[in-house]
Amino acid sequence: MGTLNTYPFFSRYQGAASDFIICMRAGTLIRSGAGQAFWFRSAGTALAQVPLIEREQTVLVKAVSSDQQDVNVQVSLTHRIADPLAAAQRFDFDLFPRSSSTEALGAWQIGELVARIARSVTIARIATMTLEEALDSGMNAVAEALNAATTGEERLASTGVEICDVCVLSVRPDEAVESALRTPLLEQLQSEADRALYERRALAVEQEQQISKTELASKLELERRRADLVAQEGQNARRQAEEKAAADLVEANASAERRNILSTAQAEEIAQVGAAKNEVEKARLDALAALGADVLKALALRDLAGNLPAVGQINITPDMLQGVLADLVKGGK
Repeated sequence: MGTLNTYPFFSRYQGAASDFIICMRAGTLIRSGAGQAFWFRSAGTALAQVPLIEREQTVLVKAVSSDQQDVNVQVSLTHRIADPLAAAQRFDFDLFPRSSSTEALGAWQIGELVARIARSVTIARIATMTLEEALDSGMNAVAEALNAATTGEERLASTGVEICDVCVLSVRPDEAVESALRTPLLEQLQSEADRALYERRALAVEQEQQISKTELASKLELERRRADLVAQEGQNARRQAEEKAAADLVEANASAERRNILSTAQAEEIAQVGAAKNEVEKARLDALAALGADVLKALALRDLAGNLPAVGQINITPDMLQGVLADLVKGGK
């Protein structure tokens, strides 16, 4: 934005690069251009300052579709002043002299012009479409209509205004209609959300059941393995008992066999010893049989004396001694 400093009889203008200044004296163009800086005489001089920057104008249009439904369209148009001299003649861009302290209204006037054109084109285009068509393809249709209408538009061209860009921001039905249209969609979305929730719950229940089945199967498998282990331990114990019994039986048979052999050997030994003793006894008896009766008596007395308890004193009568001596004498003969 350029600055203007006024002094007695003279003034100084310092413009910005984005401002196009027009200096006229007595209806004649003295100088013009962007970024100008100069002194001028206050009397008889007129200045107009036209901004060269692009401006964006947002317009909310309330249109009616061909099926008599209200449609709200929001449009944004970017415009700029392509011909500052023409714009300065058609709009209020006066800088000096100025009767009031308010700013120039040229930018606002151009915005209103662009908004009116956008409204008229949008209303006309929506009127050819049903509500369904407007909601479905209204943004592209309105944008195409605005581009076609603003390109080479006579009013804009005569005022030096150029439309740089057109953007349709939204096409929406009336609030009540939009609420009614949203209801089935919301119900559908809610239904899908409920179905998804039920599916997740069902999946969770199924997973929980699967986990329970897996845990039960694991427990059953563990119990089966325990039963197999117990059965195997029983079989092992039974096999050990059978092997021990078989070993004990073998040991018993071997012991019995050893005892039998030992008994047989002992019996044979006893028989042989008895036979030998019998032979000895027989020989002894045969020897004794050859002896006389008196000798046998003497031997008997000897054996008897050997088996009798100790005798401290014995009395022999003459008669006994006479008889014994007589026997000895007879034996000597």
